Amino acid sequence: MYCRRIEKHFESSDPRRVWQGLRQITGQNIKNELASSSAHLADQLNQFFSRFEEGTGTTVTTALATSTSSETTTDRQPFLLQTCDVQRAFRSINIRKAAGPDGIMGRVIRDCAAELAGVFTDIFNLSLLQGSVPTCLKTSIIVPVPKQSVVVSLNDYRPIALTSVVMKCFERLVLDHIKAGLPSTLDPFQFAYRRNRSTDDAISIAVHTVLSHLERQGTYARLLFVDYSSAFNTILPDRLFLKMTNLGIHQKICLWVRNFLTDRPQTVRMGPYYSSTLVLSTGAPQGCVLSPFLYSLYTFDCTPLYKSNTIIKFADDTTVVGLISENDETAYRKEVQGLIQWCKENNLMLNTKKPKELIIDFRRKKSVFLPLHINGEEVERVGSFKYLGIYISEDLSWTANINMVVRKVQGRLYFLRMLRGLNLSQHLLLSYYHSTIESVLTYSILSWYGSSSETDKKALQRIIKIAQNVIGLQLPTLDEIFTSRTLKKSHNILRDPTHPAHNFFELLPSGRRYRTMKTRTTRLLNSFYPRALITLNNDLRASCKG
Repeated sequence: MYCRRIEKHFESSDPRRVWQGLRQITGQNIKNELASSSAHLADQLNQFFSRFEEGTGTTVTTALATSTSSETTTDRQPFLLQTCDVQRAFRSINIRKAAGPDGIMGRVIRDCAAELAGVFTDIFNLSLLQGSVPTCLKTSIIVPVPKQSVVVSLNDYRPIALTSVVMKCFERLVLDHIKAGLPSTLDPFQFAYRRNRSTDDAISIAVHTVLSHLERQGTYARLLFVDYSSAFNTILPDRLFLKMTNLGIHQKICLWVRNFLTDRPQTVRMGPYYSSTLVLSTGAPQGCVLSPFLYSLYTFDCTPLYKSNTIIKFADDTTVVGLISENDETAYRKEVQGLIQWCKENNLMLNTKKPKELIIDFRRKKSVFLPLHINGEEVERVGSFKYLGIYISEDLSWTANINMVVRKVQGRLYFLRMLRGLNLSQHLLLSYYHSTIESVLTYSILSWYGSSSETDKKALQRIIKIAQNVIGLQLPTLDEIFTSRTLKKSHNILRDPTHPAHNFFELLPSGRRYRTMKTRTTRLLNSFYPRALITLNNDLRASCKG
C-alpha cells in the first residue's frame, strides 16, 4: 500500500525537486565523466594512488639500524595476546562490514569465535614476536569513493582499503596496547581519534584562544588553515618507527608496525574491474583500524615553536593560530616557515593552492597586512572559512554559518512533509527529523550557539516549529539542547585532566561552585567556556535547592 502511495505521490511531484532532495540527503553521485573508461580506470587509479611511492624507498637509516640492534637484547618482555582477548575481539565484529581480499565474512568469524580464537592467538603472537605481518593479512583491495558528486579527475576519488576482517581484529588489539602505553599528555591539541574529543573541542579552543588574546588592546590574530595532499599516503614507515621508539613504545611493536606498512600488495576495484597488483611501502591505507592513530603518532611532534602561537589539529586539518601584539608578526611568520620545514622533513606535502588565511582584528585603526607566502605562493586571505564543517567569519559572528544551516535544512523539510502525506507514523517521522534535520541544526552547536545573535537563533527555531507542526509532537528547543550538551561536555572535561580546557574549570575554596572567567567583552563572555562555567554553576545551585 505504501509503495503505491509513494509512487502516486512522486508522479504528482516535480521530479527534478524530488531527485534534487534525494541527492541532497544521500550525497548520491549523479555525474561521473570517467565512468565510461572503467576498464582502464582501475589501473590508472592504482598508479595514481601509489604516486608517492616513487623515490621514497624503505632503506633503514643508520640511526634506525643502531636503535634496533642496541635494544634487541635489552628490550623488556614482548607484548603477547591471550586467547580470551582474541575471542572477545572476534565476538565484537560488525557483521555488516565488507569482507576483505580473502572473502571471509565477519559473520563466520564471529559465530566461530570460540573455535578460531586459539588458532589465531598463536598466529598473532608469532607475528608479534617476529615483528612481521603475513602478506595475506596486509593485502588490500582499494575501493575508490568519490569525494564530491561530480567526478572529473583522478584526484576526486578517495582510496578506501578493504582488508581482512581477521586483520582488523588484530589491529584493534595492537591499537589498545599502544594506547595503554602512551603518556596521557601526548599531543593535547590533536582532537581527532581520541576519547572525549570532537570538532566542538577543536573549534571552541581555537575561538577561545583568539578571543582571550583580543581582550587586550592593540592585538589581533591571524589564522592559517593548511591543507595536505593525501596525508595518509605519504607516511614514511622508517620515520614513524623512530618516532614510536622515541615515545617508548615496545621495540617489537614498532617493528611490527613498520612491517605492516611496508611491502603491502594493493589492487584497485572499480565496479567489476580489477587493476594489476602493486606493492607499496609508503603511507598508511585508509580504512584500516590502525591508520588514523598512526597518523596521530606521526604528527605528534608538530608543535609550535613560539608561545604566542598555537597549532590545532583535527586529523590532517591543521590550523596555525598566531596571536599578534603591537604589529609584530615575526613569531607568526617564523612559525609558518617552521611548519613548512617540518612538512619537508616528514614527507608531508602542503597543497599550496588550498591554504587560506583569516585575520581577526577589532581595532579601530587597522594596519595594512602584508600577505603570507608558502613555497612562493601567496596565501589567499578570506572573510570567512569553512573549518571542520563550520563557517568562521573574520568578525566572529555566526550568521554565515547559520544561513548555510538554514538553507541545508529547508530542502529536508520538504521530504518531511512528503512523508507525512504518506501517512507515516509519528515515530518514523520523528526518526527522520532526528537523523536528517536536528543533526544538521545541532552540529557542533557548542562552539557557535552561545555567541549567535537573537535573529539567527529565531531563524533556527523557526525550522524546529515547522517540523513540530508537521510531526505533531513537541520537539526540544535549541536552548534546551545547548544547555544539556553544555553540561554533558563540562562534566566530561572535568573527568579528563588531559583535556586542553580542563584548567578552565577551577573550584572555588568553598568547593561548591566553579570560578567564572573574567571577561571584558561580551564576545568572550558569550563564547563556550565562559558560558559553560555559568551553566554549570546554575545547575549546581539548582541541585542544591532541590
